[in-house]
Amino acid sequence: MSEIKRGEVYWAQLDPTIGAEIQKTRPVVVMSNTSINKARRTIVVVPLSTSAPVIPYLNVGLTGGSTARCDHIRAIDKSRLGKKVGTLSSKDIDAIFDGLKRILDK
Repeated sequence: MSEIKRGEVYWAQLDPTIGAEIQKTRPVVVMSNTSINKARRTIVVVPLSTSAPVIPYLNVGLTGGSTARCDHIRAIDKSRLGKKVGTLSSKDIDAIFDGLKRILDK
């Protein structure tokens, strides 16, 4: 697989899951640092949805109508990734980071 960069969107197989974890094959946006992605076998992703409502900082609305499910941030093995489907704008990446900061705030 080629270099995986922050902000890129890939199809990812998220099953198997347990309980209320977000499941199935769906698009995810890579949020981990590009240089760390080169060195590690795992990456940090936020799943995307087209049906989840926008909820301040939990579900961040993105350009084009998708919603980033910030409360479902997770690390996945790169082998879960499928086809690259695009790259988010820096505005959308910043909005996701803002949501993550609020969720992870102490």
